[in-house]
Amino acid sequence: MLTAIVGINWGDEGKGRMVDLLGSRYDIVVRYQGGNNAGHTVVNERGKFILNLLPSGILRAGTVNVMGPGMVIDLAHLCKEIRGLAEKGIGITPDNLKISQGAVVCFPYHVRQDILEEERLGDRKYGSTRRGIAPVYADKYMKKGIRMGDLLYPDTLKEKLESIIEWKNLLIHRGYQDQAIDMDETLKWLKVHGEPLIPFICDVSDYLDDAVRKNKNILFEAQLGALRDIDYGIYPYTTSSATLASYAAAGAGIPGARLDKVIGIMKAYSSCVGEGPFVAEFFGEEGSRLREAGSEYGAATGRPRRVGAFDIPASRYGIKVQGADEIALTKLDVLSYMEKIPVCVAYEIEGERTDRFPTGDRLLKAKPVFELMDGWKCDISFCRKKEDLPAAAAAYIKYIEEMTECRIRYVSVGAERNAYIDMEAV
Repeated sequence: MLTAIVGINWGDEGKGRMVDLLGSRYDIVVRYQGGNNAGHTVVNERGKFILNLLPSGILRAGTVNVMGPGMVIDLAHLCKEIRGLAEKGIGITPDNLKISQGAVVCFPYHVRQDILEEERLGDRKYGSTRRGIAPVYADKYMKKGIRMGDLLYPDTLKEKLESIIEWKNLLIHRGYQDQAIDMDETLKWLKVHGEPLIPFICDVSDYLDDAVRKNKNILFEAQLGALRDIDYGIYPYTTSSATLASYAAAGAGIPGARLDKVIGIMKAYSSCVGEGPFVAEFFGEEGSRLREAGSEYGAATGRPRRVGAFDIPASRYGIKVQGADEIALTKLDVLSYMEKIPVCVAYEIEGERTDRFPTGDRLLKAKPVFELMDGWKCDISFCRKKEDLPAAAAAYIKYIEEMTECRIRYVSVGAERNAYIDMEAV
């Protein structure tokens, strides 16, 4: 079984929590795109974990975790993440972590470039996490990247890096007028943070091809959501990689493989980190109360997330481009304080109502059309069967399922691993 777990909206939907929950059914978990610009928060019996680069399956004994060639990897951040888990008793070895030789290294100069450009843009900024993601992906496609496999060949690595730094200083030093990148300092950074990772680097394509032939169960884990996809998201307020399930096999290292199932993750309300259109957004006291109730702060950056009502046009679009077969609805318990629950059912654009998600600058003109649903005003965190849910909560789930035209299989009612309902369980 080859399954992808992907975000339906703007990211931060709770993918890591669902990967951790379902991970026991899979032999291998693969991260197939992105870097340390977003985080997956997992709460289990061992504590609370925030993972930025490592696949969320790393918290389950016996699961092999793969970082695919579609990823970009900040070596220092990955080493820190591994050390942090080791301090909590979670050992990471080449047996349970494999890093693709094709994944691209995110250097400190990528981070500097990211920060310099956001500061240059000022009020026109894209809301970057300032982790170097856009610059490193740009270098990848300009064929100016250093890949993880290059760490295995230090002689040719130095030659490649010298050429890249000479080119990069034309922008950093002469363009932005910032301090020039120092070759010796960069090599020192590579040695300190790269050498500990060498035992994990391998040809993950061979490993995964063999796993497919042996009918192993593989779970593909995405970062961010459909609306942040570089091609199908709210460009230019997107990430710099493909977040869709259709890229999962390619970004993992087995482009010829076919998925058996796509599980889409979406919250019972909307949240968003960064700039760009966010039609159903709440402001003022209404936004603050929902943000605090849901602890809506970025796992990677700590930035307060923008929050709002569940957005049906955006979610229906996300489900379509992800090709989702079923949905996991997260954080339903957060809405328990509401007397009436707003749902964005359509948009109004220049006086016309539409239930379709618009593209391009039309989205900037969209205004939300809300409908109110009854709240349940009680604690639902103890619910483990759909029969345990109050009638208003069950009605809310059913309404979202009908309006988005996709089956809701799982509903989370708390952060803990077992705080969920399988809506199809007998």
